[in-house]
Amino acid sequence: MKKLSFILLILAGFGFSAKAQHDPNDQIISENWDVIGSVDFKTVKDTEMYAIFGNEIKKHANKPFELEGYIVPIKDGMKQTKFMLSTLPINQCFFCGKNGVPIMVLVELVEPIKFTYQTVKIKGTLKLSTANAMDNPPISLTAGKAL
Repeated sequence: MKKLSFILLILAGFGFSAKAQHDPNDQIISENWDVIGSVDFKTVKDTEMYAIFGNEIKKHANKPFELEGYIVPIKDGMKQTKFMLSTLPINQCFFCGKNGVPIMVLVELVEPIKFTYQTVKIKGTLKLSTANAMDNPPISLTAGKAL
């Protein structure tokens, strides 16, 4: 019981510290992020959710697409080839997907880039997935390059 209480206190502390660090001025806003943010989701059950793509994002599918954002690593390491790209810095990811903040995009680069807390610009091919969004990111930039 003490162990469970300790874990809950740690998690609660993390939540409060993340809230204290939220700075809306850090959020990247652009027309391309608006396109990404236009995606809706349909929840079928607790373990199934599917992206609903409108015409605006469909016209960009399988074409070159550029986004500026913050690296959210999937794996440890200073060099990254596969990561999530967010409109908010990693220390504010607690807020990702809430209050109108666009979802993150999976990025797969041809050549690795060094992890940074600054924004990066990526150009790649925009891919849309209709698979279960609980298992696979619905939006990705493949064959990407850092600009």
